Amino acid sequence: MSGLNPQQREAIRYLDGPLLVLAGAGSGKTRVITQKIAYLIQDCGFQPRNVAAITFTNKAANEMLERVGKLLSRSTAGDVQISTFHSLGVRILREEAKALGYKPRFSIFDSADCAGIIGDVARTVDKGTLRHLQAIISNWKNALVTPEAAQQLTTNEHEARAAQAYHSYEATLKAYQAVDFDDLIGLPVKLFNQYPEIAEKWQNRLRYLLVDEYQDTNAGQYQLLKLLTGIRAQFTAVGDDDQAIYGWRGADIDNLKKLPAEFPALKIIKLEQNYRSTARILKAANNVIAHNEKLFDKQLWSELGHGDQITVTACKDNEAEAEGVVMKLQAHRFEHRGSFRDYAILYRSNHQARLLETQLRNQKIPYRLSGGQSFFDKAEIKDITAYLRLLANTDDDPAFIRAVTTPKRGIGAATLQVLGQYAGERHESLYNAAGEEGFAHRVQTRQLEQLLEFCRFIDRLQQRAGHEPAQRVLPDLLKAIDYETHLYDHEEHRVAQTRWGNVCEFAEWLNKKGEEDGKTLIDLSQSIALINLLDKQNSDDADMVQLSTLHAAKGLEYRHVFLVGIEEGILPHRESLAPGKLEEERRLMYVGITRAQRSLHLSYCERRKQMRDLIPSEPSRFIAEMGKEDIRFSGDRDEPPPDKATGNARLDAMKALLAGNKR
Repeated sequence: MSGLNPQQREAIRYLDGPLLVLAGAGSGKTRVITQKIAYLIQDCGFQPRNVAAITFTNKAANEMLERVGKLLSRSTAGDVQISTFHSLGVRILREEAKALGYKPRFSIFDSADCAGIIGDVARTVDKGTLRHLQAIISNWKNALVTPEAAQQLTTNEHEARAAQAYHSYEATLKAYQAVDFDDLIGLPVKLFNQYPEIAEKWQNRLRYLLVDEYQDTNAGQYQLLKLLTGIRAQFTAVGDDDQAIYGWRGADIDNLKKLPAEFPALKIIKLEQNYRSTARILKAANNVIAHNEKLFDKQLWSELGHGDQITVTACKDNEAEAEGVVMKLQAHRFEHRGSFRDYAILYRSNHQARLLETQLRNQKIPYRLSGGQSFFDKAEIKDITAYLRLLANTDDDPAFIRAVTTPKRGIGAATLQVLGQYAGERHESLYNAAGEEGFAHRVQTRQLEQLLEFCRFIDRLQQRAGHEPAQRVLPDLLKAIDYETHLYDHEEHRVAQTRWGNVCEFAEWLNKKGEEDGKTLIDLSQSIALINLLDKQNSDDADMVQLSTLHAAKGLEYRHVFLVGIEEGILPHRESLAPGKLEEERRLMYVGITRAQRSLHLSYCERRKQMRDLIPSEPSRFIAEMGKEDIRFSGDRDEPPPDKATGNARLDAMKALLAGNKR
């Protein structure tokens, strides 16, 4: 407990009932959670397997596991149930699948698989429409709204169409023995409500729950927690109402409001000492968030000194802003002898990154862009994953179609259409239908033989994949389908090389994972949709400037932060000016400010280029809300242009610095 402040110590030791820890930004919440896990096991006699900590990302879960491993022995830490909500949902469903009519080897469909089904049932291929329908259905599922109830809730044409598609979408998923991400929360809730004895079994297994980022829970996650804690209500929820920024994806800040009412014995402890930022940065953050209606009043404070003034720069347009930010970053780094990894450039929307990337590349500054394409979204990885999914669940029709047609093996669309029609009539999976006598009469012998050979190949692999190590089966799979040749036949040499490199990296990683965890290829393929591959470029040690949206930056911190595009219409977003949404935008600004440890730099444009037009812009209201005492304002109109000699001298100094770094 040494080095902890009194409030942190109290939060760790409190076990007399449900506890809400209101943890302000940078107040050491992860330390409190990990120390409390150690305290429960070492001092209070809890078995490690009976303690569960739930996070929102794999990265947060891995970090927590690593920290707990330093407080307890490795093996003890490994027995603590530290996972994301979705991973916990998978564990529950795999074990209890039978009660809900699923096989333990059900498939987990990703967003693209689900969009394909929704496109079929809603009869649309328009990507914008699909995204909209998918979002509406996802929000209903997060709020535990059934397809039947959704029919009664529609208020417009889009919702009516989504409600119509929702019912067929659910039926199709069930037919494929598959679930989507939202089901990983919704189905355990349904299970526990229908079978109290199963709920009790899990309550006895997970006797103490710790929940991170509680303000980000949605209605389904809240119900799951209530059902898991039961009447004992032995839990610690850690959250911050000032950092609730995910309302747009179903998170419900009302879950925080409801806690004191639903758990009258709830104890509330506030963590207000910030260990991250200087006093000036915290004062600006406190000033901004004070304009929101408060659920729980708190004021962040710090012992890290007054710190540098915050800078706010008005720029002529967005091109000038990008150029100015990158030059200022270079100059600041030169002056402070810093590393690129000390700097982050944060923005409201992904499209703002393009000009910044151009300027960083022009200046040969290494950078990392968060929120880019996931490794698992690459076509070549999806191709191999289709085979793995099919090995785990032969009812997975989308995986069957992708695998049987990639690489091409003489099975055309016409054959698959006949197979699909026959399977639909028989209520069978494509894989099972292919082997039936009735189907054999509908296609030519050559077409049938190709299909049956593919099914026999999957059979042989499936038998091996269930008991042999992954590192023995996977290379045989890649060799048998001759995927490398397929890539070189269909792509330019360099593209094929890159894509085959990705496949090899994926295979190597799976082999290593199988070896470390003692898992077969079937075991690994069952959870593939939930695994985030931490590839090399995401290493925190890489010396790169971080480019990120404000949403993706939550939970992270940087020595020096540039917040760009702080304008009306961008932050707050033009579609978020209703009171409730405006409060969430203000919380987003608060999150941005509190990412900074030592210096904070804001910029906005006086005109913003949109298509070919220059549109006048206004500085965000949030800049005024920060107060003026600790801010230095500058801008194109206020500053005299630097004389040429000074500019050249500065440029020469920059070039010398870059040349020295290269050496």
